[in-house]
Amino acid sequence: MSEIREPRPRRRRLLRAVVGLLVLLSVIGYFAVQRASVGGGAPFCVASADASGGDGGSEKYEMSPEQAANAATIAAVGIAKGLPDRAVTIALATAMQESALRNLDHGDRDSLGLFQQRPSMGWGTPEQITDPVYSAGIFYDHLVDVPGYSRLPLTVAAQKVQRSGYPQAYAKHEPDATVLTAAFGGGGRLDCGGPAPTQPGDPEKVREGLARIFGKDAMHTAGPQGGQGGQAGRSAGGGRAVEEPEITMVEKREAGEAATRRSRAMAHWAVANSREMGIARVSYDLRGWVAGQDRGRWQDRGDAGAKNGGGDPYGAAPGEVRIFMAR
Repeated sequence: MSEIREPRPRRRRLLRAVVGLLVLLSVIGYFAVQRASVGGGAPFCVASADASGGDGGSEKYEMSPEQAANAATIAAVGIAKGLPDRAVTIALATAMQESALRNLDHGDRDSLGLFQQRPSMGWGTPEQITDPVYSAGIFYDHLVDVPGYSRLPLTVAAQKVQRSGYPQAYAKHEPDATVLTAAFGGGGRLDCGGPAPTQPGDPEKVREGLARIFGKDAMHTAGPQGGQGGQAGRSAGGGRAVEEPEITMVEKREAGEAATRRSRAMAHWAVANSREMGIARVSYDLRGWVAGQDRGRWQDRGDAGAKNGGGDPYGAAPGEVRIFMAR
């Protein structure tokens, strides 16, 4: 009589490992397809050090929309203050270490917010510290009081402001913070993918957000504004009006590179906050970004899929930032 042998334990383990690997590959494939689609799937943002979006092999940094919005605010506040890229990089690296770019409502002892500042140490009230615009602003105010901060190693400059128990921890974030600085105010860019907004955006909320960061901006003028009382925006080149309410900012000709840097910060701040504020499109300097399309990537004028080509009503002229709200 023949003997029936049980499967060997080793074979069982191998079978389980193969099944587990197939499941993992299926999950990875699912998310890859989602990201390769026109823009749906889970929201995500990618900062790139150059305008190619990393296609040319430049460094990239991936984050959630929440992290991108906070990073954009930190960068925009520094740019609005007229501070150099080095200051912005120090601030971003500090927030990456302290909170992973999340506006925390807890921390060591009474530490709070993006920079884990403490009310008991004179940084402000809990409400102020958990306001990203305030917390970034007061960090910069302390940073510029450090003699020669821009020439110091990043971890030394950050430590002189933060007085952390782990003073060497900031250094590891410098490469990624440098990418973010380039994306928000330099020659890089921020791409944000995910579904388009499903609720109407409020143009007044966007105007208030920009005003809180940039104040009375002497380098820009407000272009023709749509969206007040539900009005539609204007068109580029005097053509048909677009349906979406819009906010438009135009660089003054004499403002130079400082105004260009602010425009980049405004445009990418809008992209980073699109999900929260119901922003459907952003156009800047012959380029366009559309929520839920093109894998969340900026499109050059005239590229396939671009919505800001010649004669397009959503187009932006050089030196112009146009922000369109979802309807």
